[in-house]
Amino acid sequence: MTTDATTVADMLQRARSMGVERLDAQQLLAHVLARPRSWLAAHEDAEIDGALSAALAASLVRCAAGEPLAYVLGEQEFHGLVLRVNADVLVPRPDTEALVDWALELLAGALAPVVNPRVVDLGTGSGAIALAVRHAHPDASVLATDISAAALEVARANATRLGLPVSMLAGSWWGAAPRDRRFHLALSNPPYVAGDDPHLAALRHEPMLALTPGGDGLAALRQIVGGAAEHLEPGGWLLLEHGHDQAEAVRALLREHDFSAIETRRDLGGRLRCTGGRN
Repeated sequence: MTTDATTVADMLQRARSMGVERLDAQQLLAHVLARPRSWLAAHEDAEIDGALSAALAASLVRCAAGEPLAYVLGEQEFHGLVLRVNADVLVPRPDTEALVDWALELLAGALAPVVNPRVVDLGTGSGAIALAVRHAHPDASVLATDISAAALEVARANATRLGLPVSMLAGSWWGAAPRDRRFHLALSNPPYVAGDDPHLAALRHEPMLALTPGGDGLAALRQIVGGAAEHLEPGGWLLLEHGHDQAEAVRALLREHDFSAIETRRDLGGRLRCTGGRN
């Protein structure tokens, strides 16, 4: 080893001195070096060549500035799929997998008699929910919508790369859905963070449009629930992700619009995360 060489240990030490979490630093190194994370511990003396060292250093600066690791890596795993992501879309969260799991449960259960069920993902972002459903339930006809043209570009690229046929349309919530098509299942992870929530500061690298509608955070949820009846088949389902303290408000919205079988599900951390009901 040359005296001025940069090693795995050196880079991990640099990350620590910059305040980058050790797990994030390990994932970054493993990604750039195209090695499993377990390899790093056994090869701390391994040298990193100049080009890779420079790329890693630049990526650590981005992480230290608070940019999500998924943006730095350019990808995020979600429900068994590796999705390409950038600052035009939210980073898919593991908590949202609870919404997908519930959808798949319905498609295999209450909606199982439906041949080629029609599913819509409102506000798709990276395409995470729509693509996960299409991947796990190939018989479903899935439409994904978003008001952001840049987000739809990311979602389309993910669909193409993964070989998952999902239709994409631009527009705001139900406004993007064809008026002559009704759905058996509607899903959405809309912006629901209240406009004055102090946590928004830590999320400054992600698109605010996808995080908060302002006010009490319920505006998008109100629009989706309020417009659902004319877009769902009789007996169709609407499942929504929301904040951990918004479950009762969403249940009230669903009751107000005559939904039945209303239920709330918890995420991986045990927080109230998804509420839905039958039209």
